[in-house]
Amino acid sequence: MRAVAVLLLLVGCAGESMPAPDVVARMDGREIAHAEFEAYLRENSVESAASLDSQVLSSLLDQFLDEELLRRLAVEREAAPEEAGRREALLMLIEGSATQGVSEEEVLRHYRAHEEEYRRPERVRLRQILVVEVEDRDRVLAELEAGTPFEEVARRHSSDSGAVVGGWQGELARGDLPVAFAEAIFRLQPGEVSEVVEVDHGFHLFQVTERYPESLISLEEARAEIEEGLRRRKEADDQRRLVGEARERYNVTVFS
Repeated sequence: MRAVAVLLLLVGCAGESMPAPDVVARMDGREIAHAEFEAYLRENSVESAASLDSQVLSSLLDQFLDEELLRRLAVEREAAPEEAGRREALLMLIEGSATQGVSEEEVLRHYRAHEEEYRRPERVRLRQILVVEVEDRDRVLAELEAGTPFEEVARRHSSDSGAVVGGWQGELARGDLPVAFAEAIFRLQPGEVSEVVEVDHGFHLFQVTERYPESLISLEEARAEIEEGLRRRKEADDQRRLVGEARERYNVTVFS
């Protein structure tokens, strides 16, 4: 199915010749064949336009034509050579037209405005033993009561995937755990083992090895993430601005 017509910009089309049947759009007199759009879809892991509904197809056609507009703008401004691909030309154009880099003031302002996003909840480092049968549960409890280290018992008896590393589950917050588990786990002090928590699929025992209080990630720890996010936002803003300039500069007609 051919793309549903989407008019990006149409200025005085009167007198224009009708396109060939395989033309999807005309950009300042240059006809863009449907085969170019099909190639673009394949580049973006879409096998065929026929596999898409009309709304998705229209959106992809918009994206394709926007990238072609930007490629043309990049060539005209000598930011990219004529033979450059769309993505390559876009990067060159943005690099040559980009707003200033991310400042320290912008980083600090973002950090202060989004402080809650950088707050770490209370966390524990956790080991687990999971057994299915009552006999295995009793054997595990007996070994723990006899003083066998939790991780050794886990390696020997646990059916959990973490058994090979001594039942290690990682560093977890309350929100990472089912409510019933969280209640049992967050009552424990480092080194303590929980009571048996029985569930449909078996019996769990937990050991907390360390506890960490709620804390705030420092600005220095968050800096790289903030700078990257702000940089990407500026690049997106630059791209939208450049698309707007290209749409105003070039006449584009899309054919059904």
